[in-house]
Amino acid sequence: MAVMVPRLPEVRLVKTRQRGWVNPYAGLEAFDYARHAPSPEISAFVSHFWVVTWTDLAEPYEQRIVSHPTVNMTISHDFHRIAGVIRGGFSYTMLGSGRALGTRFRPGGFRPFLGGSVSQLTGRFVEIGEMFGAAGVSLVERVQAESDARAAVALVDGFLRSLGPERDPLVEEAAALVELAENDVSVTRVDELAVRSGRSVRSLQRLFRDYVGIGPKWVIRRFRLHEAAERVYEGLDLATLAAELGYTDQAHLTRDFTAAVGMPPAAYARLGSDKA
Repeated sequence: MAVMVPRLPEVRLVKTRQRGWVNPYAGLEAFDYARHAPSPEISAFVSHFWVVTWTDLAEPYEQRIVSHPTVNMTISHDFHRIAGVIRGGFSYTMLGSGRALGTRFRPGGFRPFLGGSVSQLTGRFVEIGEMFGAAGVSLVERVQAESDARAAVALVDGFLRSLGPERDPLVEEAAALVELAENDVSVTRVDELAVRSGRSVRSLQRLFRDYVGIGPKWVIRRFRLHEAAERVYEGLDLATLAAELGYTDQAHLTRDFTAAVGMPPAAYARLGSDKA
């Protein structure tokens, strides 16, 4: 008999398209950010394309990201690589003028392109040419040479369509479960997500490692840290937040928060108050 997990009211006070960005409002003053939808043929695999452009930055600007459980493919003039799930935070420094074009795959969505477990990419960066050979090298060159952002996005979209990824129902299942973990803040434990999925804990763990690239415990905790960052930034009480997000105490949340965001919650809250 299935155990019914009590559901708390969903709380979502901040809904930004920049979830996971550290100090997002400062970032949007330093560079432009745009999203582009994928074509219908690859929308089962790709969440969206994103384009970051910056112009005449006289001083270096570093944007830190609290990573998502997704694979990203990024092409800029500095690098052109595929990033598996990054367990910690990471950052990118911009100076002068430039553009970065990224493809965020849906959780599980890169597996049909990889042809194997996504966990082999976790914590790694792989050159696009290494992954896709001469066709990948050509894609990078064409995207770098294309000055129009929409046309560059179309090049990447067309390239991915040309690879002919096959639909996989497990991609859909993995993506739906990751979305559930993100959007329902009452999900704080793996066994709760397992009950909601209809799978055993072990089966859920296998699905996540094979398709998402990392286990469900990390995924749940990472989304709760995203939630914490947004709500601390808006000035909410940390002790109450720790209890709501499933942490045993405030100190545990503070440790996780500092490791991912790069500063303790109190310092991050001051950034939020400075924007007011």
